[in-house]
Amino acid sequence: MELVTPEIGLVFWTTISFLILFFLLAKFAWKPIMGAIGERERSIEDALLKAEAAKDEMSRLTNENEELLKKTRAERDVILAEAKKLKDQIVSEAKDAAHKEGARQIELARIEINNQKNIAMADVKNQVSALSIEIAEKILRKQFEDQGKQDALVADLLKEVKL
Repeated sequence: MELVTPEIGLVFWTTISFLILFFLLAKFAWKPIMGAIGERERSIEDALLKAEAAKDEMSRLTNENEELLKKTRAERDVILAEAKKLKDQIVSEAKDAAHKEGARQIELARIEINNQKNIAMADVKNQVSALSIEIAEKILRKQFEDQGKQDALVADLLKEVKL
């Protein structure tokens, strides 16, 4: 049992050694160790704050990026709508211009056809009247060769005039 029960001298010298060790550690090692631990805690805390700030900044940038994308998409849609409207307007104006030009060309062709028809009709009338005059002249010469026929014609004409 001697091994289990400590003697008073052993307890005294162990306590003295412990107090000297504690005093030396407190004097020389405790402050640097605690300073290093505090510095480590501050650097970890700073790193966590920086990470949180970076996370917040990333979130803000993501939101700004999404807003920019929405604005860009809206602007793109507006530009596409304006381009489509402009295209439709240009196509409509081109169609209208083509219809007007077609109608003008058709009207010009109709006028030209009528002019050519009138010229042809006048030419035909001139030829018909020339032929009629020529035929009438030949008929009259033939009838007026005989004096008796001339007198009968004049008498018939006078009878018709009196009626």
